Amino acid sequence: MLSPTNNLRPKHNYHFAFWTFVIVWLIGIGLIIANAQRLTDWWRLRGYVAPSAVVQLANEDTMTPYTRHLFYLNRPQLLPTVKSFRANCPENENTIVLGCYHPDQNGIFIYNVSDPTLAGVQQVTAAHEVLHAVYARLSGSARTQLDNELNSYYKHGLTSPLVKAEVKLYQQTEPGSVMDEMSCTFGTEIANLPAPLEAYYNTYFSNRSAIVHYEQQYQAAFSSRQATITADDNQLSNLRNQINTLEAQLKSSAASLSTQLTSLTNLRGEGNFAEYNAGVPGYNQAVTSYNATVQTVENLVSQYNQLVATRNQVAGQLTTLVAALDTRITPAPQPTQ
Repeated sequence: MLSPTNNLRPKHNYHFAFWTFVIVWLIGIGLIIANAQRLTDWWRLRGYVAPSAVVQLANEDTMTPYTRHLFYLNRPQLLPTVKSFRANCPENENTIVLGCYHPDQNGIFIYNVSDPTLAGVQQVTAAHEVLHAVYARLSGSARTQLDNELNSYYKHGLTSPLVKAEVKLYQQTEPGSVMDEMSCTFGTEIANLPAPLEAYYNTYFSNRSAIVHYEQQYQAAFSSRQATITADDNQLSNLRNQINTLEAQLKSSAASLSTQLTSLTNLRGEGNFAEYNAGVPGYNQAVTSYNATVQTVENLVSQYNQLVATRNQVAGQLTTLVAALDTRITPAPQPTQ
């Protein structure tokens, strides 16, 4: 008789299952780490709908998808008053600033200039600030390469006096961010750049020339008026010199006429009519010439005054444009002692 045997049971490979779990877990952690930035961005952008004005700026600046992503990630705001703008951009409070970027992709703020003469300011400012966001995410090697290209162009290729002045100001006010600022300034204000820099900016804007055109457009509002004022000042200087010269001649002529008149009067009083009559035509001719010079001076003075009015009108326009961009916080007046 056969003795009973126990039923056989399948053997589970717990060792294999454990290591499978570990590997899957590690892969999952690796994927999370590799995509941490994307996940963070996704979380911060969840539910965000860009306002139409922000979308329009992105479109007008021809931002590529990645640039637009960084732009929206910073939830740009167009602020209409100096007070609201400076509440978000307090640095350099006594310097004219039109936009600011908060580090770590924590915001882009743009001063909303309403003067239609300065159309283009917001577009250039938006492009400038988003380039800060781009620069912040460059890898160490990419940033070093870009900095070298920027520095080389600054030393050997930059000719714009305006941009040179801007860089000099950054060197004084933001010495630790000069390369970052140059990356933003060169990309938005200089039409023609070396090929490596053009390639860099083409990654972030499909038509960078559109941004430079905006910059040139609103700068022309200043440069054209300044050129008019300079030309008017030169013309006023010439007119003033002419008037001064003629007035000096009139003063001398008046003295001569007075002497001639006294002489003629004496001749007539002495009864020396022949000599008197001989001197009258010359005197009358001198009077006629004097009066003509007086009329010339009056015409020049009228021309001068009209030009002063025109020049001051243009200067007033320039003052208004400067004021439209002035975001400086003026210190409150001190009480008199």
